[in-house]
Amino acid sequence: MDGSANIATAPPASPPPPKNPLRRIYHWILSWANHPWGTLVLGVLSFLDSFIFPIPPLFLQVALSIERPKRSFWYAFVDTAASVVGSVIGFYIGYALWESVGVRIIGVEARDKVGLELRAHAFKFILVYSFLPFPYKVITIASGVFHGHVSLATLLLASTIGRGWRFFLLGTICFFAGKRAKEFIEKYFNLVCLGVGVLVAGIVAYMIFFVKR
Repeated sequence: MDGSANIATAPPASPPPPKNPLRRIYHWILSWANHPWGTLVLGVLSFLDSFIFPIPPLFLQVALSIERPKRSFWYAFVDTAASVVGSVIGFYIGYALWESVGVRIIGVEARDKVGLELRAHAFKFILVYSFLPFPYKVITIASGVFHGHVSLATLLLASTIGRGWRFFLLGTICFFAGKRAKEFIEKYFNLVCLGVGVLVAGIVAYMIFFVKR
């Protein structure tokens, strides 16, 4: 009998961690899709984004969804529900804590600019800008400040529709294209990072223009 058969086979070597720090962060985010707290983290980020947190939860939603496409609609539901629940906190900050808290989060200029839109057509404005890549906390806090023109019910209804469209659209795309999207990102990672950077810069520039015009 060949003695080499008794020699234990060494386990395959693990692939070395990527050197690109952004790629390491990307793979770390993907790992949350298989973590028991992954959904909870998504919900917490979405909740905080409604009144204070500066990082949009959609990045985590997309990362989790392309890693586990069959759960895309579940992640979209968590994002939507947590976001709408968080809008109640934002409304209360604007309603009762503007001077001590709200002004520090969104500033007077953003409040006044959004206030003009809310006084003119609150439901339409909230519906559209809950869908667009616009800081949602500005909408929720300003709605509380101008509660004489915007009821909490209006904020909740318009936000549910607008945020739902946004997150479920992303969920639908990831459900049908998740595997291909992941392969594309892995292949063209630097190009994707550049595109995301341009998108974020564009949102910031638009926000500055929106407030200053």
